[in-house]
Amino acid sequence: MSIEIKRLTLGIASTHCYIVGDTTTSEALVIDPVDQAALILQTTQEAGWTIKLILATHAHFDHVLASRNLKDQTGAPFLIHAEAAAMLETLPQQGLMFTGRLFPQAAQPDRLLTTEPETITLGEIVLETLYTPGHAPGHISFYMPDARLVFSGDCLFAGSIGRTDLPGADYNLLMKSIFEKLLPLGDNVRVLPGHMETTTIGKERATNPFLLDYTNEQN
Repeated sequence: MSIEIKRLTLGIASTHCYIVGDTTTSEALVIDPVDQAALILQTTQEAGWTIKLILATHAHFDHVLASRNLKDQTGAPFLIHAEAAAMLETLPQQGLMFTGRLFPQAAQPDRLLTTEPETITLGEIVLETLYTPGHAPGHISFYMPDARLVFSGDCLFAGSIGRTDLPGADYNLLMKSIFEKLLPLGDNVRVLPGHMETTTIGKERATNPFLLDYTNEQN
């Protein structure tokens, strides 16, 4: 497979931006344009790739802050789930809430994702959308079946789960997303989350204290 993934950890929340490149076509897509559009673009150009698509797992500021700038510089279409659109429009106000200063407007989505699973293809890059709300409205994960990995955004982390104390969050809905959408992918599937280190579905099923506690609660 001619796929290469680069990870940049950016912004005040140390959020991961993933650049997925097809080394045969030299086309790339960005998952979560976190911050520092110039650095994302520079990293892609140094690899000899051209950004053709920008995706976001959800609309919290630390996952979309560079969306407008990156879209303006590349002309790449920006996709996000329909239920995240309203929060996307509040990006300036999110800045006031978390940092005390206004953030710039986010990019206008070129298409709103609704169906599940929806297949997104760029060269040999094939992603399937998984509807995984609970941390934020319209949160989606991107599953790459050929590589057996999932970009989980802020749904599932190594040893943790996404926050549910923020507006629009729902603990029970988040756990439903994890147990019904992510865990069935299989234990050998790698999890590339929005924060912290890479893990696997199997490791989280066996050791994640939040998942173990939830399982005990249901029994």
